[in-house]
Amino acid sequence: MKKRTIIILVILLILIIDQASKIYVKTHFNLSRFESDSVEIFSWFKLTFVENPGMAYGLHFGGLWGKYALIILRVGLAIGMIVLFKKWLKEGASNYLLIPMAMIFAGAIGNVFDGIFYGVIFDSGTSYDAETGRWIGYDGVSKLTAFGHGYSNLMKGCVVDMLHFPLVDTTWPDWVPVLGGNRIEFFKYIFNVADSSITIGALFLYIFRKKAFPNGLDF
Repeated sequence: MKKRTIIILVILLILIIDQASKIYVKTHFNLSRFESDSVEIFSWFKLTFVENPGMAYGLHFGGLWGKYALIILRVGLAIGMIVLFKKWLKEGASNYLLIPMAMIFAGAIGNVFDGIFYGVIFDSGTSYDAETGRWIGYDGVSKLTAFGHGYSNLMKGCVVDMLHFPLVDTTWPDWVPVLGGNRIEFFKYIFNVADSSITIGALFLYIFRKKAFPNGLDF
């Protein structure tokens, strides 16, 4: 199988799984400003619906303009990666480089799609309130709607997160100074398939860095 075909298949597979999981959760799970739906699959794994206006793992900054800057940055990086893919394919780069980078690219595109389009294809979602400078949630289950008839505008959508791994969820013993009685949760961050793809791709790239970059880093 040609390397170009492998890259395309990896990207498409990740994007399909990512978007299918996000659309399913957004159209079947209730998002509430008080307590959103959470389904326990195992004691250490839950599907917990949250919406994120910013970066991976629930991080965000700068309000609406920060969101615009993040989307533009992601789009710019995606374009840059397309240029690099063409260069690497021409040079016969190893799959140890191409496949992890395809995973990173697919993850970035998956979250970019949410931020750009979800506001115009869903009838409800977390939206930015200019008066308070805050992102305001909603109560209910979203529905897909005709393009342009959504709850917001282009580039104002939020990323859907649902993967929750509370490997440790307990309370500090009362005898522990300062922390006694407080809840401790690890891993508390909620993320999605796109975030996972970026993280795993970067991890693979690091593990196999000598095979991915046999002549050192060369961009």
